[in-house]
Amino acid sequence: MKLDILAFGAHPDDVELGAGGVLAKEIALGRSVGIVDLTGGELGTRGSEDIRTQEAMDAARILGVTMRHNMRFADGFFKNDQEHQLALIKIIRKHQPRLVICNAVKDRHIDHGKGSQLVSDACFLSGLTKIRSKDDAGTDQQAWRPTQVFHYIQWHQIQPDLVIDITGYMDLKMAAVGAYKSQFYDPNNNAPETAISSPNFFESVRYRAADLGRIIGTDFAEGFTVERFPAVDSLFDLI
Repeated sequence: MKLDILAFGAHPDDVELGAGGVLAKEIALGRSVGIVDLTGGELGTRGSEDIRTQEAMDAARILGVTMRHNMRFADGFFKNDQEHQLALIKIIRKHQPRLVICNAVKDRHIDHGKGSQLVSDACFLSGLTKIRSKDDAGTDQQAWRPTQVFHYIQWHQIQPDLVIDITGYMDLKMAAVGAYKSQFYDPNNNAPETAISSPNFFESVRYRAADLGRIIGTDFAEGFTVERFPAVDSLFDLI
């Protein structure tokens, strides 16, 4: 199943928080989109792996993604090593995405930067023909390297290289984020408070998008950093 975009997150909810608006917009434009969660978020203070898995599927339905898969790497302890790279190479070659979106290059949670580099490295290695991998049927997979890898912005205020208008898709993004009821603000939830369970954090998702939108002259936007220059044919493609 080929996909236009494959979005990776170290934990369920990372993709929705960082790129939910862009994914919703691209799906509405007819693009095929998949999400891969590296872990089940099992070390999270609130909720459980089973609860977060169900919430992830609910969020996927809200966004309308084509597929969602969890790698079941160890939350907090997965490594950027050959074993994990080969596992991601297999799924990259399976779906042959034109574009990959993944975690922030550096962030408050150690899994975010680590997951970012793991995905980036796997995308490069996936294009090497001498690395062999087989699909679920045991058939040799074709080498494949995505054209671009973009990194969304998470806790830290990283300066974006690329800003995309998501006006008209903010409510869908917030609905997908809100599917993670165990993680974010809920006055009826008596679980211990965390850095992301306050009403301020939930509101910050909207006001960050509003601030980026303000800068580019729209209502809402999401920002990304890039690994190679995006190119356009004409200056007028930028206005």
